[in-house]
Amino acid sequence: MATVPPNGDRKQILIIEDEPDIVRGLKDALEFEGFQVHSAETGDGGLNLAKETHPDCVLLDLMLPDDNGYRVCESLREIDPVVPIIMLTAKAQEADKIRGLEVGADDYVTKPFSVAELIARINAIFRRQARLATHDDTFLIGSWEIHPRKHTMTRGRTSKRLSFYELELLKLLRERAEEAVSRDELLEKIWGVQPNPQSRTVDNFIVKLRRKLEEDNKNPRHILTVYGFGYKLVP
Repeated sequence: MATVPPNGDRKQILIIEDEPDIVRGLKDALEFEGFQVHSAETGDGGLNLAKETHPDCVLLDLMLPDDNGYRVCESLREIDPVVPIIMLTAKAQEADKIRGLEVGADDYVTKPFSVAELIARINAIFRRQARLATHDDTFLIGSWEIHPRKHTMTRGRTSKRLSFYELELLKLLRERAEEAVSRDELLEKIWGVQPNPQSRTVDNFIVKLRRKLEEDNKNPRHILTVYGFGYKLVP
C-alpha cells in the first residue's frame, strides 16, 4: 500500500486533459501513490493552473478543445523551462511524436497507455531530479559545455535548453564514453520501463540531441549509431 506523505511534501502533478474518464483514472492512481493532483480540461485552464500551482510534472494531452498540445507545451515552457512535460497522445505517427519533443515535451505516451508505466516514468524523473540537485558536474562534449543543474548546453554566447530526458541520456552515454550502450539498457535505466523492441523513444531523443549538438546531424561526430544495438558517445 502506498504511503502518502504530508501535503507539504507531496509532489504536484498537473493533468491537462479533456477526457473525464482518463482524468479520473489518472487522478485516483496518482493520489494513491501520494501525489497531489490538479487538472484542467482546456489549454488555457491548464496554463493558468501551471502559473498558480508550479507543478513538479505536467501530463499534457495533445488534442484539447480550445488549442493543440504543441502550442500549450510551448507556453508551458515559457512559464517553466525545466518542468518535466509528458505528452499524452492518440497519434502514433513518428512525426507527431518528434514534433512534440521539438516544442519542449520531455516524453510521450500513446493512448491507450499503462498507468503503471506512466507512474514509473514519473517516479524515475523525481528520483533523478533529487540526485541532480546535489551535483553540478559540468562536462564537455566537443565544443559544448553541458550544465546539468541548469539544464543547458552552452558554447560562447549560444545557449540551448536540455530537457530532462535529453540530459539524462547525455549523462549516461558520457559515463560510458566510447562504449556502445544498447537501446534496451537506455530505455530501462533512463525511462524506467522494460525493453520493448517496438519502442522508438530512445531513437527519437537521439535525433533531437543530434540536432542540438552536432554540426551536421546527418553525419554525427559525437553521438554515433551502433547499428542493430544502440549508441555510443565520442566526447
